[in-house]
Amino acid sequence: MATTTINVTSTANKGLWAQTGNGTPITNTTVETTLLNGGVGSLVVPANGFAVGDSFAVTMGGHISSQNNVTLDLKIKAGSVILADTGLITLPATTDKHWNLEIRFTIRAIGAAGVASIASFGVFTYSKNSSNAFEGADFSVINNTTFDTTISNTLDITAQWGAANAGNSIYCENMILSKIY
Repeated sequence: MATTTINVTSTANKGLWAQTGNGTPITNTTVETTLLNGGVGSLVVPANGFAVGDSFAVTMGGHISSQNNVTLDLKIKAGSVILADTGLITLPATTDKHWNLEIRFTIRAIGAAGVASIASFGVFTYSKNSSNAFEGADFSVINNTTFDTTISNTLDITAQWGAANAGNSIYCENMILSKIY
């Protein structure tokens, strides 16, 4: 009787970074600002550190307040390179409501800008005042023009209000970055 060997590769999540404090509220400004604060682990992938198929997940959330019909733009970046962008989201009136952002990334090709490719998708949800119902926006982007795996890449997630108003505020309470493949 022949013996069969089965090799098992773990697909368990590997935590890479966890935020350990609230982010600074982004309030009354139209300046693009990071949502992240200090944490444990690393948001950096060193030069030539990616492999084809590497896949990552981000889960984050916090609190949001907004004036009716104001816009918010969330960007997922590696340094100054935009990996994904929600585009302008027009928000209803919200007062100290919860929000959640789920993002997935997969490396499709490695190399310099124009060769490397990363596919990113996600969903941003929030509660609104009028019915406490969930609303949101989803996005999907393939960056095969400016993404570069031959350089160090540091993940950042930013928010930018369309109007400066003391009633427009967002901050992150928790963010977790995991390698999922």
